[in-house]
Amino acid sequence: MSSERQRTQRRKRKKRKRLIAFFLILPLVFIAFTAAGYGAYLYKKAETVFSDSYEDDGRSKSDLRDSAVHPSKDNISILLMGIDDSEVRDFGDDTRTDALMVATLNIKEKSIKLLSIPRDSYVYVPEVDYKTKITHAHAYGGPKVTIETVEELLDIPIDYYVRMNFHAFIDVVEAVDGIEVDVPYKLNEKDSKDRSNAIKLDPGVQELNGEEALALARTRKKDNDIERGKRQQEILQAVIKKAVSVNSIAKYDDVVEAIGSNMRTNMTFNEMKALVNYGSSGNLKTESLSLAGEDARDPSSGAYIYELDETELEVIKRKLKRQLDISYNDDSSSEEDYAADDE
Repeated sequence: MSSERQRTQRRKRKKRKRLIAFFLILPLVFIAFTAAGYGAYLYKKAETVFSDSYEDDGRSKSDLRDSAVHPSKDNISILLMGIDDSEVRDFGDDTRTDALMVATLNIKEKSIKLLSIPRDSYVYVPEVDYKTKITHAHAYGGPKVTIETVEELLDIPIDYYVRMNFHAFIDVVEAVDGIEVDVPYKLNEKDSKDRSNAIKLDPGVQELNGEEALALARTRKKDNDIERGKRQQEILQAVIKKAVSVNSIAKYDDVVEAIGSNMRTNMTFNEMKALVNYGSSGNLKTESLSLAGEDARDPSSGAYIYELDETELEVIKRKLKRQLDISYNDDSSSEEDYAADDE
């Protein structure tokens, strides 16, 4: 590795201090409503908690939609935003997103494509009319500006959003009494209160509590944002596996509370209920996607950025459009192009 690249990597590591806010709502809402089937109490609990999480974003539909959609009958997209609004870091209205994922759901195929967007991705932000890290979009105008930025990047409608803080991740892992994951390497990380080296993990398969799982989800000292995104998705799968186990049924009350108390969304309770059709189908198909790119510097400030590969970005855009069954702007694109992208 060149000395210049080493210096860039060191600068990156110094900036990796924000906590990761992990995304649990999509699969765990399936769990919550499955849990509600065990009794009227749990159903009422879910209705109260999730209804309290509702936040009107002022849109009746995405500007990229001809008409409004509903998850009970349409393919939809959900932007999952993780923010750091901890007591330790009081950013107020300037809170940035620490992680972003876009979930596209195809109702006919009962499938989900989950795209991780690196927080340092260098993108055009319409609100300020210039390119910057995508993590900044939320500080410029909350979910609305973040949605507009992601729509500009991917050229797909964002129908719903879910904004969640890191407390949800810790609380849900604790609610199911920990998760089993394979830690890829030895790590020393801060905990949720920013205490240095408070979390120490050795490599190998092991049971992690909420704080330990958060440390694994946030770390990227020995790799990068792409690998961290993959690791977050692996941890999420471990959470789901544990949450749907027979031994965790009694924990559903705590799971619902953990999600709802740390979440804001423009999905109504009835719209959330429609998502259970995916989880109850018995053959839910999921695919994890990531954005290829390379380390670079902001040409104006010299700050570290993640420069997206435009060719690979087009492939991702086509996959998501195919998933949503919407047309691609490039008239030269054909069904054969789409099929090749999905291989």
